[in-house]
Amino acid sequence: MKLTTMTQVTLDGVMQGNGTASDDRRNGLERGGWARGAGDDETRTFITQTYQRAEAFLFGRRTYELFAGSWGSIDQMRAHPIGVALNEASKYVASTTLTAPRWEDTTVLRSDLAAAISALKAEAEGELQVHGSGALTRWLLENDLVDEMILIVIPVILGQGARLFPETGPDLALDLIESRVDSKGVTIQVYRPAGRPRYAAA
Repeated sequence: MKLTTMTQVTLDGVMQGNGTASDDRRNGLERGGWARGAGDDETRTFITQTYQRAEAFLFGRRTYELFAGSWGSIDQMRAHPIGVALNEASKYVASTTLTAPRWEDTTVLRSDLAAAISALKAEAEGELQVHGSGALTRWLLENDLVDEMILIVIPVILGQGARLFPETGPDLALDLIESRVDSKGVTIQVYRPAGRPRYAAA
């Protein structure tokens, strides 16, 4: 399976609290809900179609519980095309502490995560998708397990909140394979990892 990540971020790289003001208040975040209502119908269709093409989904623990409590539990959300895609597909969650997942068709990956994900990628066709799950996305990139990365960039500078990429960390070159901007200024950028960047000589 191809492993694809899809993340909503602000212009200053924040991914925390995109849904509602109360979703994620860690570290004193007061400006949640910045992605609500962003994007036009074309962008919403792109997001829905991305979910629909997934063969399986991979989550970090926090995002898994958020999705299980919404897309996996609320009837109106389960009936939405994204909810249908999530509930019909296999789900995997990377966690050493989750013992009783409440969402049907969930498998917990507890140990040797790199080997488990490599095996998933090798054993089936289709696409294994990661949505949100910032810590997991960073780990996957650091371990060369990401085949494609989709960034949905909302035209706002938040000025606070957890960022997708930390201030210091490993470097990575990317090839841009698709880019579009919608009528509300939301951009969709699709990248493929391309090894280490090249730097100018001192």
